Order: sequence, then structure tokens, then C-alpha cells
Amino acid sequence: MEPMNLQPFTFEGISTDRPLVIAGPCSAESEAQMVQTAQQLAALGIKIFRAGIWKPRTRPGTFEGYGSLALPWMQSVKEATGMLTATEVANVKHVYEALKAGIDILWIGARTSANPFAVQEIADALRGVDVPVMVKNPVNPDLELWIGAIERLYMAGVTRLAAGHRGFSTYEKTAYRNDPNWQIPIELRRRIPNIPLIIDPSHICGKRYTLFEITQKAMDLNYDGIIIESHIDPDHALSDAKQQLRPDQLGELLKKLVIRKEYIENGSLVTIEELRSQIDKIDDKIVELLEKRMHIAEEIGKIKKENNIAVLQTKRWHQIITQRMKEAREKGLSEHFIENIFRAIHEESINHQTRIMNEN
Repeated sequence: MEPMNLQPFTFEGISTDRPLVIAGPCSAESEAQMVQTAQQLAALGIKIFRAGIWKPRTRPGTFEGYGSLALPWMQSVKEATGMLTATEVANVKHVYEALKAGIDILWIGARTSANPFAVQEIADALRGVDVPVMVKNPVNPDLELWIGAIERLYMAGVTRLAAGHRGFSTYEKTAYRNDPNWQIPIELRRRIPNIPLIIDPSHICGKRYTLFEITQKAMDLNYDGIIIESHIDPDHALSDAKQQLRPDQLGELLKKLVIRKEYIENGSLVTIEELRSQIDKIDDKIVELLEKRMHIAEEIGKIKKENNIAVLQTKRWHQIITQRMKEAREKGLSEHFIENIFRAIHEESINHQTRIMNEN
């Protein structure tokens, strides 16, 4: 596909300085809750109000939003504060009703972006409509699905697009509700350089105490905006209470943020933190591969023990080091550097095999 000719994700009367801030409650619970929250957010200088109108949960039986009944409350927010409004749409019906109610910005959630059929139907419904759309990453860590969802909208004529990073589901236990997996949005930006990246720390963190940490890291990685949940009484919110901030708490978080300068490299906007994040990801893979290599060495050690074969195989070691030194020369790497690395790896492999040999 040809490079996307995206239009700026900017809005009349709203500063283009980083970060663009979109804030409001997880769910629209009442007109009073919406307007009061919006008024306090507007007092902080925030110009875009978010709220979930349709809130299907993982399992039924919990609060799933008031649906279309809450759309007039969004209009009340606009009338009371002048803020733009944003909400999630998951199907064609949502699109039509949100546009009819004058919603200014739409976003596609993680479960929807994972479903190409649903995204295509929404894209078809938006064909010919000039409305900004943010596409959140799919629930599962699949970059191609994320890019595919963005491409479907772009091919339908939606050119004011942004990517929302809300983290990824994982079976592993982590400190976060959804694993940030920073390398995926970094790679998305490499593949689509002109798409704005907006961090959703609320859904990454799941708890208030890590919101600043994640938001600051996103700013260090040159993200363009923040979409964050804020509620006048978060402890009694009907959904996602633990991850929402009061407007005054959000104000303190925003004051603490350090927005770093960019530098230009090869015509692209890059930050040191982006590059460091890439290094961290590569280093993680190196450690993972070394672990796998040692497991294989142990299996070889078991075979050697069963067949009474010596641990050190000089011919094999000579073959390894000769081949790796040749590859180092071809790749412009220092032979001394590669030799030291593989001597250390070989020594560790010998240690693992020796331990196997000496086990009863």
C-alpha cells in the first residue's frame, strides 16, 4: 500500500502543542456527572471531553452504559463548556447515532479493532464523512491487525486518523492491567511515520498509582497526545473505578509531565527514548535466546553423559568460532568483540554440560 496521506489530527481553537489531552469519565453515568466533570476539566484548559456511551463488558451483568440515552448528555457538555466530545463506536448503529448527536471525535476500541469485519463495516459507514477517528490497538499484540484497521478506514476516505495505545492482553502476570509492549507502537510509527500516537494510560495501568509513570514514558517516546479517564467521584464510578482520577488529580499529573524536545535524524522525528526502547526490546530477545541456547546445551550434555562422550569438543568449538568470526567481518563487527561474546557463551554452555555430567 502507498504511504498514507493523513491530514493533521488537529482541531480549531485547540493548541497544536504536545500533548493533546482528551479526558473524561470511563462511562456516561448521568447528565450531572458528565457536566460537572466537564466543567472541572475545562477549568484545567482541557478542550476535548471523552465518555463511554456504549460499554459492553467482558462478561454481562455489570454496568454496560446507558447507550443512546446518554448522547444528549454529551450535547449538554458541549453547551456548558464548549468542549469537543469523543466516544467509542463498535458498530454501524453506534456510528450513525454518534454522528447524528454531533459527537466530534470517534474512536474504535481494542476488541473492535481486532475484528476486520467490524472495522470494515464501520469504515463503510464513515465513507464520505469528515470526522477524526482514533484506532486503539487490538486486544492481542498483533501489529498487522492494528495497521489493517487503520488502512481500512483510510481506504474508505477517513484521513484524520490517530493511533491509540491502550496496551495488550497477556496471560503473564504484570504490574499493569494491559502490557504496554512499547515496541509495537514504536514499530507502528516506523511503518506509518505521520500518524499521531495517543497514549491511554488508564487502560494500560488499571490503577491510579502508575498513571504518571506510563504517561511520562509516552511523552519521552514523543507521543502526541493522552486520552485519560477522569471522574468527579472515581471511587464510586460505575465502571473502572480504580483507574480514574478526579479532575484535580489529573491537573497535578499534567503539571508534573516533562515534555522533551525532539531532534531530527535522517528526516524523521526520533527521540533517544524511542531508540533506547528498541535496544531494550532487542536485549530482552538476546537474553531469551541465550536461555534457549543453554537449554539446548543441557540436552546435548545429557546425550553426552548417556554415551560417555567428553564435554569439550575442540573441533566443534573451532568450527563455531571460525564461522562467527567470518560473519562478524561480513557484518562490519569487531572480531575481538564477537570472539569475546562467543567465548563467554561457550564457557557458560560448558558449565551447564559439566553440571549435567556430575548429576547423580
